Amino acid sequence: MKLSKHGKRLILLWPVFVSVLPGYAFAEDTLSAGDTAWMLTATALVLFMTIPGLSLFYAGMVRSKNVLSIFMQCFAITGLMTILWVIYGYSLAFEDGGVANLFVGGLGKMFLAGVTVDSLIGTIPETVFMTFQMTFAVITPALMVGAFAERMKFSALLWFMGMWLTLVYAPICHWVWGGGWLGDLGVLDFAGGTVVHINAGIAGLVAAIMLGKREGYPGTQMPPHNLGLTVMGASMLWVGWFGFNAGSELAANGVAGMAMAVTQIAAATAALTWMFAEWILHGKPSVLGIASGAVAGLVAITPASGAVGPMGALAIGLAAGVGCFYAATKLKRVIGYDDSLDVFGVHAIGGIIGAMLTGVFAAEALGGAGFADVNATMGAQVTSQFIGVMATVIYTGVVSAVILKVIDLIIGLRINEEEEAQGLDLAAHDERGYIL
Repeated sequence: MKLSKHGKRLILLWPVFVSVLPGYAFAEDTLSAGDTAWMLTATALVLFMTIPGLSLFYAGMVRSKNVLSIFMQCFAITGLMTILWVIYGYSLAFEDGGVANLFVGGLGKMFLAGVTVDSLIGTIPETVFMTFQMTFAVITPALMVGAFAERMKFSALLWFMGMWLTLVYAPICHWVWGGGWLGDLGVLDFAGGTVVHINAGIAGLVAAIMLGKREGYPGTQMPPHNLGLTVMGASMLWVGWFGFNAGSELAANGVAGMAMAVTQIAAATAALTWMFAEWILHGKPSVLGIASGAVAGLVAITPASGAVGPMGALAIGLAAGVGCFYAATKLKRVIGYDDSLDVFGVHAIGGIIGAMLTGVFAAEALGGAGFADVNATMGAQVTSQFIGVMATVIYTGVVSAVILKVIDLIIGLRINEEEEAQGLDLAAHDERGYIL
């Protein structure tokens, strides 16, 4: 068949026509250099949150005889979670689990089988996606360290973290992000309100209760030994959190830009809210308070960062500043648990506040991006969020308690009184953080 002059022109112009088609229909399976560059950066930022950010934040709050133990625990967790994620964690979280897919992934990607230079997740290499998710699997168990700081055996900690990643983190990650039942239910958790913060906060509380209180608590004063380290760590967390939240879009686009904006707004609002609450009630604003408030705001905006607008971020930051301040200063004393560095008060409570308010401020009428189901009402979305919160609280609490009980029966969880008095730096690692 002989082509007309116009037909020949159309053939010659076809590549140009394809490149400008709307909807990105041909870009979904094509590597995007821009998206990849951003996700490489975001991945590094999230790892930066654990080492050095979280390490410094926690290390400054413990007593000087335990400062190195915090660094050691965060560093060792980073190594252990990396290896377990490569062997089976990534597969359990993100592989198709067959008949059990609603609850846990499969083992088809064990040892990163099929994760090659050429495999893609959307517009980024699967290697980048896998490593980005690995940094979440690193920081989530590391957050727990603050709840039972200064009293857990190092060997018990390693066993607990390894088993917890396997039996708790990977399944819940799959529930929300890997094709599981909470995702199907329409639960909105953009960057880890349930998967990361409620998960870690509840597990940390269970561990703190099962280990028991530190010797002398609450009668003996145990003030932070170096708030300078804590502020440096909080500042690093704040900066790194942009990778955490904006990176969860997996692309360099407008949603990532809004996620970055609302993250900054919520963190600033919660920091000032905590500061003023403390100033009013205790007479003076503290450095520890404003740093803790910023982290509370970052926690609360995490599940909402891809769904709410600036005014929603202001409201979530305000609620987190008040709620987490109350939990860390009042609730802990009323109930009597020894959550050393307020992991439950900041991460669990902040995560719950953020998860629930996501169901409110995701509404388009309130400046949000809309609910998971375009036909859903605010009440239906809030109900889905509540189910997600409660499922995480119950599953994490029960399974964490079982894991801890098994470890306690086999090797014991807690150091003895002499070692606790000496401090974990010397007792567990035979090193000193400071030479006097």
